[in-house]
Amino acid sequence: VTWGCHEDGFAMMSFRSASVTRLYLQCAPDENLAEWSDDRIWHELHKRLDVPGMPPLNEGPITQKGVTAMRSFLSEPMQYKRLFLAGDAAHIVPPTGAKGLNSAMADVKVLGRALVEHYRRGGQQVEGSLARYSRTCLERMWLVQRFSAGLCTMTHQFPGDNPFVRRLQRADLDYMTGTRAGRLQFSENFTGLPIDA
Repeated sequence: VTWGCHEDGFAMMSFRSASVTRLYLQCAPDENLAEWSDDRIWHELHKRLDVPGMPPLNEGPITQKGVTAMRSFLSEPMQYKRLFLAGDAAHIVPPTGAKGLNSAMADVKVLGRALVEHYRRGGQQVEGSLARYSRTCLERMWLVQRFSAGLCTMTHQFPGDNPFVRRLQRADLDYMTGTRAGRLQFSENFTGLPIDA
């Protein structure tokens, strides 16, 4: 994953396979996609992601265009009676942090372990892992939401942001990239928080 923090807005490059990359450009939520030609998209991507002295982005065919809402959602609890929620049914994070799939996998791992324990004990478990499923996942998901929201705030440009807010963004970026503690905190949150079951 590569992020670009530019005065014209955020950009992100996320590899999906050896030949497919998902690219994001910050734009207005009501943007008219008809006004975004492939040439305009590549121009903005180069402007926001190319780094002097490094090879530029490789251009290829653009196979899909869309406006993605930057939204967050967390169902609390992650359960309704005997229905357990996991992944996007339980929580949505903005793509900035690239945490959606990892979070869904963490939910399923916790739920899978809990179900195995529940049925090994004859389904009579009241205070076991299954009863704690929602609480266990929510502890982790609130940290994921915090990370994703913080990354959005740090990397996106918002209408009406004043110079003070821009300097705070820069201070956050400098701390994350320029200090051992900042890099450690980022890598711990990005590569994955522990999955407790």
